[in-house]
Amino acid sequence: MSTHQAGFPLCQSRFSMLLIIDAQERIAAAMPEEELAETVTNINRLSRSAQYFDIPIIWAEQNPKGLGRTVEAIRQHLPADATPTEKNYFSSCTAPGFERALTQEPDRKQVVLVGMDAHIGVVQTASGLRRWGYQVFIAEDAICCRRPALKLNALERMRHCGLQVTNAESVVFEWLGDSSHERFKDILALFR
Repeated sequence: MSTHQAGFPLCQSRFSMLLIIDAQERIAAAMPEEELAETVTNINRLSRSAQYFDIPIIWAEQNPKGLGRTVEAIRQHLPADATPTEKNYFSSCTAPGFERALTQEPDRKQVVLVGMDAHIGVVQTASGLRRWGYQVFIAEDAICCRRPALKLNALERMRHCGLQVTNAESVVFEWLGDSSHERFKDILALFR
């Protein structure tokens, strides 16, 4: 006799949003070069994939006058008609206008969270999203910190709180769901 065990949640394109936190010029300049390159690459893979599946992309910028705009290497892959939420709060959830951006499509209760300084803006936003009842998925290869120990601590805290720590490729293939999908070859090409 076998016992059925509940699985863990997977990302579904019809319920997901992509949220990019503080991927800005001055913050990026403080990141280790190799980790920054991996983070930017994976944010772009997620962004391009989200657009293939009509998944909303929301992004926030911390004090853009002081820290600059979202890095051009990421910004060029974002929807041209969208604008970021500007904030001074570390948690995007406390920034004026952010909740309105998040609730444009009320059936979307899964947030794939990526960005920079994982132990500050990403952690604090993840906490707020969880309080608001969202399922939060952290793509660990699409977040970074100035020091590896800070990233490890942030990931440990988020796992401990029940958030799903995953990676960009897993998220995108969960959105895809089926190798017969019309976008399968496009997605495959992104990860080659």
